[in-house]
Amino acid sequence: MRTKVGLGGSGEKYILVLTGEDPQALQTASLKVQQELRTIPGLGQIASTASLIRPEIAVRPDFAKAADLGVTSAAIGETLRIATTGDYDVSLAKLNLSQRQVPIVVKLTDEARQDLSVLERLTVPGSRGPVMLGQVATLELTGGPAVIDRYDRSRNINFEIELSGAALGDVAAAVQQLPSVKNLPPGVKVVEIGDAEVMGELFASFGLAMLTGVLCIYIVLVLLFKDFLHPVTILSALPLALGGAFVGLLLAQKSFSMPSLIGLIMLMGIATKNSILLVEYAIVARRDHGMSRFEALLDACHKRARPIIMTTIAMAAGMAPIAIGWGAADPSFRSPMAIAVIGGLVTSTVLSLLVVPVVFEYVDDAEHFTRRMAGKAKGLFTRRRPVP
Repeated sequence: MRTKVGLGGSGEKYILVLTGEDPQALQTASLKVQQELRTIPGLGQIASTASLIRPEIAVRPDFAKAADLGVTSAAIGETLRIATTGDYDVSLAKLNLSQRQVPIVVKLTDEARQDLSVLERLTVPGSRGPVMLGQVATLELTGGPAVIDRYDRSRNINFEIELSGAALGDVAAAVQQLPSVKNLPPGVKVVEIGDAEVMGELFASFGLAMLTGVLCIYIVLVLLFKDFLHPVTILSALPLALGGAFVGLLLAQKSFSMPSLIGLIMLMGIATKNSILLVEYAIVARRDHGMSRFEALLDACHKRARPIIMTTIAMAAGMAPIAIGWGAADPSFRSPMAIAVIGGLVTSTVLSLLVVPVVFEYVDDAEHFTRRMAGKAKGLFTRRRPVP
């Protein structure tokens, strides 16, 4: 099966897994979930791995009587196995012929295996001698699954849901809102495997990558500006870009997907670059030209607005064909990335010219306050130091 990971442009199938130790509760819950899955619009075929119920003979030992007669559960199982299917090949007697050996299998006939009275008369070895099976166990005809599937040693039932073009994240969210899924019986739970599991791991990895990227950008800015506070001013443009990316995806009705995450990482560099242009020019204007803080910020916004806007227009124009889907082999996969980049660029360009100067003033005030307090503390320590 060819799949693509992500909330948008996702794989062809969504796998829902119910696990539990109680087979009856698991079967009942799976039937309710399967019925409600068919009420979700836009889905394709829904296949369940729940096995068909077939007749079987259930043997329930009486552990008190078995312990009194010295009969173990392993002995009961061994007796029934040999009587119904025969012993293992290595334990079978062999009929030696001239050119080959023929194993001799001794077991009950098909008619006898269906008669509970015959099975009850089977002898089981005990510490006090052979014991009839009916004395230490109860046999009855019941029904059970033909195949038992397990996941992490727990019984499970899988539902393979064809997405039919729907986004994996939207389907997963709709499934989680089903009454039967929200009110599962005790001991039954939902486990995510397949694309949904990979999607969760992917988002966690991208979150860690973005945090690492922000930390690396901060370290580089500290080395560049030789300051610990002004890099915070530059990084204040990142939330503005991220908010615009989410708004763009919402307006375009695109799902948050792996390509969208790639677009967010691209935005981190572009938004930081625009903020660096403003902050660096304002610092240079104050230091080299003797301008006041307000004049330096005003001059920086006036002179740096043109390169910032030109960068935004060039990047948006380059991403527009991908966002629209022109010439793309798979528009559903690449379009969210372009839309996230364009939305983040627009908001970061407009708001960075308004927000970054304000953050610059607050950070600059905090820096001057910290220096004054450090100077007062240093002077107080100098006055109190005894003269040698």
